[in-house]
Amino acid sequence: MILNAATVSASGPSGVSARCPACRQLGTFEPVHTQQGALLDISLTSADPPCAVGHRRCPNPSCRTHLFVILRNNQLVLSFPPVRIDFDATNIPASVVTAFEEAITCHANNCFVASAIMVRKTLEELCRDRQAQGKDLRERIRDLGTKIVLPQELLNGLDDLRLLGNDAAHIESREYEKIGKEEVEIGIEFAKEVLKATYQYSALLARLKSLQKQA
Repeated sequence: MILNAATVSASGPSGVSARCPACRQLGTFEPVHTQQGALLDISLTSADPPCAVGHRRCPNPSCRTHLFVILRNNQLVLSFPPVRIDFDATNIPASVVTAFEEAITCHANNCFVASAIMVRKTLEELCRDRQAQGKDLRERIRDLGTKIVLPQELLNGLDDLRLLGNDAAHIESREYEKIGKEEVEIGIEFAKEVLKATYQYSALLARLKSLQKQA
């Protein structure tokens, strides 16, 4: 993207739909104005392609996090801080959370190959936490099925996640060039479901049973 700051003009107001990187709530981020009511957006009409830059603010009254945004046709292209995929880390071990958060951070910064590698690292940490045995990740994933209760579809999908990260990690494989935003987002969402089933559903069930005892 080539920006020529010599050609600028005020752009029209436009809310941006995004998940807040701070409070993690979905909302329409509102434009920011000066004290005199002027919009802070700037249209870069000579940019290639044309775009606008500006400021947006989280609509959550208790948050109000500021975003610097780049828009094209009133659609969000980039933001800082970057908008992240939401993730609930409740009851998940720190080593697993650290790897998965890094996968999400890489995705938010459009580093999709790095994100795929960290999804694979998340699987490694999951297997280590549950003491799954095997000479490689493929065997450890198979052994994992004997140590945790997961639907067979999720267990089968874990091997696809392993292959996604494997292709990203090995430069001699040309498959890593095909790993993009869609592939990584599917991998992250699938990994989230596996982590929920492994660490969070049992706690939710325990809370439900405690309500039954109180009744």
